[in-house]
Amino acid sequence: MDIKIFLATFSAIFLAELADKTQLVGIGMSAKSGKPVSVWLGSVCAYMLVTLFSVLVGSVLGKYMSPAIIKYCGASLFIIIGLLMLSGKI
Repeated sequence: MDIKIFLATFSAIFLAELADKTQLVGIGMSAKSGKPVSVWLGSVCAYMLVTLFSVLVGSVLGKYMSPAIIKYCGASLFIIIGLLMLSGKI
């Protein structure tokens, strides 16, 4: 395992997820259900599947596209989704 890549990935994901809407969902679910362990386990399983999917997609895209194109496509999608959310269409 490459510890530099591990730490860079961990740091990026950890900082990106701080105060994210998924954390707010976890707080709400835990408060509503009163079962924090079940909420934690459900959250961890969901994150694992989402991360597995994103890593698999990234590894496949990385074989056929340059990292710069992937970065620009991701940034463009992020902006488009943000604009659609602001306009109330999603």
